[in-house]
Amino acid sequence: MLSSIRHCIFNVLKQFSKSESEQINEGSILIEQPRDLSFGDLYTNAAMVFSKKLSVVPRILAESIKESLLLNENIIEVSIAGPGFINFKLKNETWQNIVSDIIRKGKKYSYTDLASQALINFEFVSANPTGPLHTGHARNAVFGSVAVKLLEKMGYKVTKEFYVNDQGNQIKSLAKSLYLRYREALGIQISEKDFTPDMYCGDYLKDLGNELVTLYQDQFLNKEESEWIEFFKKFAVDKMMENAKKDLELLGVIMDQYTHESDVCKQKLVEEALDILSKCGDIYEGILPRPKGINDEDDWEERPQTLFKSTKYRDDVDRAIRKSDGTWTYFAGDLAYHLNKIKRGYNKMVAILGADHNGYVKRLKSAVKALSNGKADIEIRLYQLVNFLENGKVIKMSKRSGNFITLKDVVERVGKDVTRYMMISRHQDVMIDFDFVKAIEQSMDNPLFYIQYAYARICSVFRNFESNFGEINKEELLNCDKMTLKDESEILLIKNLAIWPEVVKGAAIAIEPHRVPVYLQKIASLFHSLWNKGKINTELRFIDPNNKKDTLARISLLQATKEIIEDGFDIIGITPMSAMK
Repeated sequence: MLSSIRHCIFNVLKQFSKSESEQINEGSILIEQPRDLSFGDLYTNAAMVFSKKLSVVPRILAESIKESLLLNENIIEVSIAGPGFINFKLKNETWQNIVSDIIRKGKKYSYTDLASQALINFEFVSANPTGPLHTGHARNAVFGSVAVKLLEKMGYKVTKEFYVNDQGNQIKSLAKSLYLRYREALGIQISEKDFTPDMYCGDYLKDLGNELVTLYQDQFLNKEESEWIEFFKKFAVDKMMENAKKDLELLGVIMDQYTHESDVCKQKLVEEALDILSKCGDIYEGILPRPKGINDEDDWEERPQTLFKSTKYRDDVDRAIRKSDGTWTYFAGDLAYHLNKIKRGYNKMVAILGADHNGYVKRLKSAVKALSNGKADIEIRLYQLVNFLENGKVIKMSKRSGNFITLKDVVERVGKDVTRYMMISRHQDVMIDFDFVKAIEQSMDNPLFYIQYAYARICSVFRNFESNFGEINKEELLNCDKMTLKDESEILLIKNLAIWPEVVKGAAIAIEPHRVPVYLQKIASLFHSLWNKGKINTELRFIDPNNKKDTLARISLLQATKEIIEDGFDIIGITPMSAMK
């Protein structure tokens, strides 16, 4: 039904298109549910979204769309609001028929081929390999993996990538920290005073120190740093990444690609990036003013530096690539890595970064544009961290001191499903307060329990049906008379089930995965309301042992609801429960 309405809108837009540059992707037309249903069952902002591209006044475009929609047999009313919002109402019969459509298509109901297997490189987690993955990485991992699922629902072919920063001073500090733990494992007394401020004194390196002794005894003891530093760097990074992969698997996250900074460096891509940008006239020697509030000496110094003209690409200031002493800045490494992605054929990229990377957004976007001659682009999403509450107090974390909650700790305490749901339950711009007690509480105040309970109740109704009428037959559900589904609560549930493909599409386009759990909570709420209504009004009960016709209609509605919840859980990475413990 929605596809026929979208096609109707598309045909109107196509009439106003005058060139190939104005071509419209039919799948990109959004049809959504208004917050206030008094405006209509559905609305579209297509007239405003495409008016600029088509060089048409939004209201004129809206009027043409309205005329076309009124010819659609499913639509009984169309109105235009504001500058070009188009609201419309559908026949009850149309909504009733959607139930069969959902049952027939199952998980394919939410699939929209917007991209036709277009490639996307989706970088997320990319934690520095200097310690175990912590709770911030958990949010990054879940955010990224759910966003990937949504993009795949749009037809994209997505590569999930983890960038391993295995170069630089932090890795040297990690190796030196491990060497102290190695000495400790050999029985040599060490103290916190032996750790300089840039080193890592957490207990997580003790196991690695013991492992080194088991494997190599005192082979490295009392040796010059130059004799052991490279080995210890590689050993530490390899072990950290081995553990990181295991921890991500606990969370249900499997990466497709791990790209190491050390490998990118071997390809001499910094030099190649510099050459590309020089030929574009985007490189010059100059002095940058110190940015307000920035004390990062790695990217700023009051001396001539090699600079990238990123303001040409709408960045706030130009960016340093090479310092006056000839060493590369951190941003130079970013140039090399993203050139690596471009050379691998990725013209569309997404990166999920912590909120502390806000200053990198414009420079990365400008770099990708410049390195690809405008052919590639990158979307960057920032996320806030997670506050974990223990006894009502926020636990403060520090990777260097070793005082932090690891990703593994959280999953082992509350389980994969709870962790994934909590990490994706809020918009990425909002900090999450993760209360360990409330997260696993079995009450209707717990949103995940609330949805799981709705699913379990549906499964219990199915078991009740089978005890009265035998095994559920899908063909019967598809072909049964849906006219029984006419109560306002039933129609409201159907209306919300119907827009599931639009919710998925909107979440994918905006890269806002939190829309999925928000939607599922609403579906659960509508189902529970219908369940409670049936307790009072016997005519609305799902099972009537003396009336199979009406029972089949209501079971079909529950089957459609079940399909949508399963699809939503699949996107989030949660296993539905057919019975609550």
